Amino acid sequence: MPYAGGEKETLHASLNRVRDAVLWKLEGLDDEQLRRPMTPSGTSLLGLVKHLASVEYGWFVETFGGAVESLWFDPYKGEDMRAGEGETTAQIVAFYGRARAAADRMITELPLDAVGRPSWRDHSVTLRWVLVHMIEETARHAGHMDIVRELIDGMAGDHRRE
Repeated sequence: MPYAGGEKETLHASLNRVRDAVLWKLEGLDDEQLRRPMTPSGTSLLGLVKHLASVEYGWFVETFGGAVESLWFDPYKGEDMRAGEGETTAQIVAFYGRARAAADRMITELPLDAVGRPSWRDHSVTLRWVLVHMIEETARHAGHMDIVRELIDGMAGDHRRE
């Protein structure tokens, strides 16, 4: 963390910290464990990663007029919350990586006060607002992932202990 960094650098580093926690929650598990629904609503580790990739593209890229890759699922029907039968772990993790990279390009290129308009909202937002929102969103789901992972194999925590 840049403890004395500027606003944008600090927000971006905070987002990266929780993004990395999301990926860490997947380490050491097999495909069945990653897909296993652990709540009555069907929450799984891989489904949460797919959802986070979808919202990174939506909030950071689509909102500010960037090019979003064609999705093979409909996030507006909740299809981003589950790993489909034909979807591989590698495919979903790579999708998250591409979404992060696309979001990072927007974060790098735009000033914090850049204004964009999400197609699914009736108001505009600034990049600053989106960064804060996505830190909250990713941290919230990383917390869900922490509970799901603990239920699977007992591992808990927000980062690897060195």
